[in-house]
Amino acid sequence: MGISGISIWQLLIILAIVVMLFGTKRLRSLGSDLGSMIKGFKSSMNNDEAKKDEEDPAQKMDPKSLDQKTTSATAAGDKVDQNNTKV
Repeated sequence: MGISGISIWQLLIILAIVVMLFGTKRLRSLGSDLGSMIKGFKSSMNNDEAKKDEEDPAQKMDPKSLDQKTTSATAAGDKVDQNNTKV
């Protein structure tokens, strides 16, 4: 028994029927179209992440510089909000 009651021979017969119906040329082009679609999806996801990083400059800042700004402001007696700006 294979996957959910289907044997390997039944899968091979289904594969042979699909190849006969669609032909190897159409299946090859379908596979390359599917691959390019996945590549496009991954590149668009990476572009979205890059845009989010550009929009939020606080994430790119060095944590040490943020700590120095906070400690220097609080040492001077100034109030500091979450964005490390004087209030």
